[in-house]
Parts: sequence; C-alpha cells; structure tokens
Amino acid sequence: MYLVERWRAQGGYREALNIGLPLVVSMVSNTVMTFTDRIFLGNYSLEALGASLPANVMAFLFLSFFMGVSEYVNVFIAQYTGACRPADVGRALWVGLWFCVPSGLLLAALAFFAEPLFGLVGHPESIRRLEIVYFQILTVGSLPCLLGMCLSNFFAGRGLTKPVMLISLGSIFINIPLDYCLINGIGPFPEMGIAGAGLATVIGFIVPLIVYIRLIFTRKNEALFRVRSAWRFDHALFARFLRFGLPGGVQFFLDMFAVSFFVFIIGRFGPVELASTSAVFSIYNLAFLPTIGLHVAASIMVGQAMGDGNPDRAAFCTHSVLHIALAYMGVMAVVFWVMPEFLLNLFRPRDVTGIDFNAVLAMGGVLMRYCAVFTLLDALAIVYMGGLKGAGDTRFIMFVMGTGSIVCLVIPLLVLNGLGITSIHGPWMFLLLYVVILASTFMTRFRKGPWRRIDLIGREKPERG
Repeated sequence: MYLVERWRAQGGYREALNIGLPLVVSMVSNTVMTFTDRIFLGNYSLEALGASLPANVMAFLFLSFFMGVSEYVNVFIAQYTGACRPADVGRALWVGLWFCVPSGLLLAALAFFAEPLFGLVGHPESIRRLEIVYFQILTVGSLPCLLGMCLSNFFAGRGLTKPVMLISLGSIFINIPLDYCLINGIGPFPEMGIAGAGLATVIGFIVPLIVYIRLIFTRKNEALFRVRSAWRFDHALFARFLRFGLPGGVQFFLDMFAVSFFVFIIGRFGPVELASTSAVFSIYNLAFLPTIGLHVAASIMVGQAMGDGNPDRAAFCTHSVLHIALAYMGVMAVVFWVMPEFLLNLFRPRDVTGIDFNAVLAMGGVLMRYCAVFTLLDALAIVYMGGLKGAGDTRFIMFVMGTGSIVCLVIPLLVLNGLGITSIHGPWMFLLLYVVILASTFMTRFRKGPWRRIDLIGREKPERG
C-alpha cells in the first residue's frame, strides 16, 4: 500500500522516474560511448587504453570547474519554473551561455600546454605521447561540450527530460561507428588510433549542440520564455548565478582533482596497475554515470519544489529518487561482485602487447570487488548532494568535497608515494573511505534541514518585457 501511495504522490516514484529515467538513459548513452571507446582502444592496444584514462581524466579535470558552474543553470530554470516565472527562463539560459563561451575558449587554449603538463606526470614515454594527443583533441572540443550541456538545461530544468534523452541516444549512432572507424582505419577513414577516438568524441559534442540550437531558439519558445530577446548580458542575474554556481564548480573541480590524482599516482605503480584501473573505472561508469542522471533529477525536483515554496515536498522528492538509486546500485553491486572476469575480458586486446592481460585480469577482479562495496554508498552521496544542490546549499557541498578529497585522497596518496608503497590496495581503500565520508555527511546535512531556509530566487522580481 505504501509503495502504491508513494508511486502516485506528487514528488513520488512515478514523477521521479518520468524526470529521472530519460536522464538516466542519457547518462547510459554517454557511458556506453565511453565504455565502447575504451573497448575499441583496448582492442587496438593496451598502451592506448592505459593512456586514455589519464588523458581523459586530465581533460575532464579542467572542464569540471566550468561544467559544475554552468550546470547550475538547471537549478535556476527549475526554480523559476516552480515559481511560475517562465519569462525568466530565457534570462537564466543566456546567463549560462555568457559563461560558457569564454570558458570553452580558455579550455581550448590548454592544448598548447599538454606537453609540459604530461611531462610532470612521469608516465612511460610510449604512454605519455598518446596522452598528449588525446588530451589536446578533447580540450579543443570543450566549447561545444559546454554549450550543448548548457542548452540541455532549457528542457531538463523544466522537467522535460525526454528531448535530452532522444538527443543523447541519437549521438550514440554517430559516435560509436565513427569511433570504431577512426581508431582502426575502416573504409575511407585513416587509422588514427587514440587520436581517432578523441576526434569522434568531439564530433559527438558538436552534433547535439546543433540540434539543441534548432529546437530551442524558435518563435514559440521566444513568446513563452524569451529565449531570443533575453540575450543581453544581465549583470545582476549573472552575479547571483556565480554566487551559487561557483561553489558547485569548485566542488566538482576538487572532486575531479582527487580522482585525477588517484589515477596518476596509480600510473606510477606500473602499466598493469594503470591498465586495470582504467578498465575498472570504465566498467564502474556503467553504474556511476546513470546515477548522476538521478542526481540531476533530484536537483530538478527539489528546485521546482523550493521555487514553489514547499521544502517538505523537496525532501519527499529526494527520498523518492534515493529509493530508485539504491535499487539500481544494489543490482550493479551484485553484477560487479559475481562477474568481474566477464566484464574485464571485454578489454582483452586482439594481439599480444607489452602488457600481460592476464595480470590485468587478476588485478582488475580485485578492484571490481572494491567497486561492488561502495556502489550503495555512492548512491547515498550522489542523491543527497543533488537534493542539497537543488536547494542552493552549494557552499556546504564545496567545503565537504574539498576537505574530504584532500584529507582522504591527496594527502594519503602523497604519503604512500613518498614511502614507495606500491600496493594497489592502499589507494583503493582510501577511495572507499572518501565515499563513506561523503555519503554520511551529505545524508546528515540533508536530514538536519538548513537548506530549507535558502532563498535562491525569491528576492528577485520577474522582469517584464
């Protein structure tokens, strides 16, 4: 009876799935593209597979700050929607676009610094050369990536997540075949190896961006949301956007910095450790990234409830999303625990290379069980963080993730590296500790409820035009 009532209630399971499931599918599509990309690279060479993770992580590290800020457009649009202020939706969208354009150009300039940057990492020369190429291509593609993500918030923030899902699914049919052809030199395409993987990824950013532009900037949307006429730079709203969005960007950057540091320290252990970690992270994304879709759903639902002045409904929405996330992550934990070899064998190279894949398989099996342990903890941390973010509690999230990443990952890994300890268990145990602290802290913060008093948009008066 409880489940039936929770299904039908406003902010219940049905609404959570209507908003969250398309976002989960979108994240799954992104995960599938990343996963198949790694499989194609692993089949091509284990050196390319080993280089893809550090280069991707480094590129995403720099992107993460700007992504974390621009993502907050989603919350503003959700709260304006909940407050029945559609004319302000266009203003929020353009604030995000004004932020994304210079950010994307700045990120593209990082391609010029790739060589000295990866020279500091200390990986073998054969892997370092591949890391540089992959990183340069991904950073050049940062602008269409940011713009496309910002424009997707026009739909997602209003709870219309199906267009986001369909566009993401469509990009699969472009990216995966192109990825395979450009890596291996199929048909008219040259064999480009890891460079082909990067180029296919960038094209996968550009096509959705074009589709979003055509769908959003229409006469109908202009009449309802002022998506064209609100293009002028709004200093007051931009300052308010940065006030709440910048902590989200810093939080995302610090989290990614800790993960990047984790990957690069393991890269110093040896090629087997790096290749196995790369494969396991790729597999874990099958669980983690779809849950990010539920994290966004929690932010949207909480944002709309808070815009409507109803924090109780916001709490109810968050727990509805959490129940779904725990059910999904529980299934993934079982899969990771009982069939690690099957999943890892997807990365087995076609030809014998300088790295022994049997050693990668043995080590990867151990790491998969670490992943199985912290999947449920990740669900708690991610969903509660989404609820806090939707209410505007971004400074607390920034503080916790910044402190946790430094205390639980950066400092311990520096100590391990300084002592010359190269056991793979040390870094992964500290990663588990990091997730435990995030899950327990965000759960406690949400239940205590200081986020209920945050005013994100209430003092602003809707602009007439």
